[in-house]
Amino acid sequence: MEITGKIIAVLPERGGISKTGNEWKMQEYVLETHEQYPRKMCFNVFGADKISQFNIQAGEEMTVSFDINAREYQGRWYNDIRAWRVERGGPAPAPEYAPAVNAPAANNVDFSAQSEADDLPF
Repeated sequence: MEITGKIIAVLPERGGISKTGNEWKMQEYVLETHEQYPRKMCFNVFGADKISQFNIQAGEEMTVSFDINAREYQGRWYNDIRAWRVERGGPAPAPEYAPAVNAPAANNVDFSAQSEADDLPF
């Protein structure tokens, strides 16, 4: 899945040692979309190598590719939204309406000055 927006928060990096004795690191980010009603999504990047490779900074516009997974812990379910690719910049913004440069000028006709003889027969 993909989502495009602006990074509005970079949360502190977290880490620890797994049950198998391996060190792990994870960092979370909050992205806000540019829709009429903007939505926010918190996603994470797992692994020190990916964190440094992506180098995500607050204020950046980006498209994030991610996977969603849910897990159960002590009877409660938690969603995990993990990014696996980021692309700087978003899609090109939709151009605002601008009249064409070579468009013909509108005919300004004053209909109040026309006589009754000009009426159509129907």
